[in-house]
Amino acid sequence: MPDLTFILGGARSGKSRRAEDIIAGHPPPWTYVATAQAFDDEMRQRIRDHQDRRDGRWTTFDTPLDLEDMLRRQPQGRPVLVDCLTLWLTNVMLAGEDVATRCERLAGVMAQPSGPWVVVANEVGLGIVPDNALARRFRDEAGRLNQMVAKVANNVEFVVADLPMKVK
Repeated sequence: MPDLTFILGGARSGKSRRAEDIIAGHPPPWTYVATAQAFDDEMRQRIRDHQDRRDGRWTTFDTPLDLEDMLRRQPQGRPVLVDCLTLWLTNVMLAGEDVATRCERLAGVMAQPSGPWVVVANEVGLGIVPDNALARRFRDEAGRLNQMVAKVANNVEFVVADLPMKVK
């Protein structure tokens, strides 16, 4: 049954593992859509940590920008995990693209999943107000994107300290 589950949480909250567990509740094969780009050693290690948790039942697509098209191409009924929207948004902003248009398009695709989809994002609005305009814009754009996806999602969970809390 097609549905969209949206998993939010802070850094190292356990949100990616929670998303993997939900997908693993469906028969394989599973698709993992990775949006991260490895610009430094620390990010390369984070990516390796995620890769090490996946076995041969997963097909991984590195999709830093073309997330909407990648999701449209998924086979009917295929379980898909997208990790993560926050990094995708970073990539869109760094590419100088129209953030509002891209986010609206993505939310439109996510409103019609072709299978069980689980999407991960960071909740970045719980901390202090950033001290510079770019960081404040990013926080605000991430909050707007999270609202759009939560609105079209069938299920929303917030993960804290590896504990999922049902929001919707």
